Amino acid sequence: MRRDLYTADHESFRELARDFIEKEVVPAYPEWERAGRMPRETFRRLGELGLLGFAIPEEYGGAGQRDYRYNAVLQEEAARAMVTLSTVRTQLDVILPYFLEYANAQQRQRWFPGLASGELLTAIAMTEPGTGSDLAGMRTSAVKDGEDYILTGAKTFITGGLLADLVIVVCRTSTDPDNRRNGLTLLVVEDGMPGFEKGRVLEKMGCKVQDTVELSFDQVRVPAANRLGEEGKAFGYLGHNLGQERLTVACGSVAQSRAAIAATVDYVKERKAFGTPVASFQNTKFELAAMSAEVEAAQTMLDRAVADLVDGVLSGADAARVKLFCTEVQARVVDRCLQLFGGYGYMMEYPIARLYTDARVARIYAGTSEVMKTIIAKSLQL
Repeated sequence: MRRDLYTADHESFRELARDFIEKEVVPAYPEWERAGRMPRETFRRLGELGLLGFAIPEEYGGAGQRDYRYNAVLQEEAARAMVTLSTVRTQLDVILPYFLEYANAQQRQRWFPGLASGELLTAIAMTEPGTGSDLAGMRTSAVKDGEDYILTGAKTFITGGLLADLVIVVCRTSTDPDNRRNGLTLLVVEDGMPGFEKGRVLEKMGCKVQDTVELSFDQVRVPAANRLGEEGKAFGYLGHNLGQERLTVACGSVAQSRAAIAATVDYVKERKAFGTPVASFQNTKFELAAMSAEVEAAQTMLDRAVADLVDGVLSGADAARVKLFCTEVQARVVDRCLQLFGGYGYMMEYPIARLYTDARVARIYAGTSEVMKTIIAKSLQL
């Protein structure tokens, strides 16, 4: 269906992204999967091309274009090529907004040039063992000691934590018995700080090109100059960016669903069963037609939400609706596409198998489908 989300500038950016992905990502991707990460040199190359600093102000080496649609274009082009850009999505869509929104002038001078150039890689540490989606229940704590905080605790499922130079750590600096959400603070922990340890790399069923690790903090002395925003206000900060974070997941889900359908259409035209192309069977045609209709519906819903995000009017409930619907569509589409590949779909040499394993986490991270339903239900006053 016709889309009117993008301008000519976005399409020019798309050409740059597509060229980079085809020439520098696709050929190296199998090696990155085996290594479990994208090399730092590739982040630097992305920085040289201006693909990492679009939202960063010009005085720090960026383009000053704080427009989420550029981020969406990057995701669409990676999915079209049947690859991902490792932790780039997390860095641009999930973590950078915290720096843009809450970093003071001194912090911007320290960190923004490296973020724009790809020299500084980031992660955000929210989830703890045993807390899951209950951010207000986190136990990692920091106690003020002069001009520093003493940080103690552990985090898990941290995307990009292995290579990260800067980790935004959500920690508790005070306790309010009447409101668990009060008293959370954002501290930026730098790689190499004494007591900060990067633990084991977790082995995942999918998303092999982005590392996921455990982090521990044993009496880490973090300067107060590394605090993002005000002390005790982090819960509100986290909520401020959740809409974009959830749209980011939805954007990947829709783009990867499109890629799955395109790959399956190509496959069924070539694959023969009982002496005839699989594409000639009515069941194949009907399955792909139904999937196409679902994905177009998801795309239209997503495009509306992205436009609302850019205009600053996207509600939390609508972000939840979009994430819920688009990730559930992805689950159905990728599963049905894999079925049409038959036994070959179960072999990892076929990209549909990777799309299948990568898709499963979309209904979990950035808030599970069950959390999305809870948010939607509240908007219905239930």
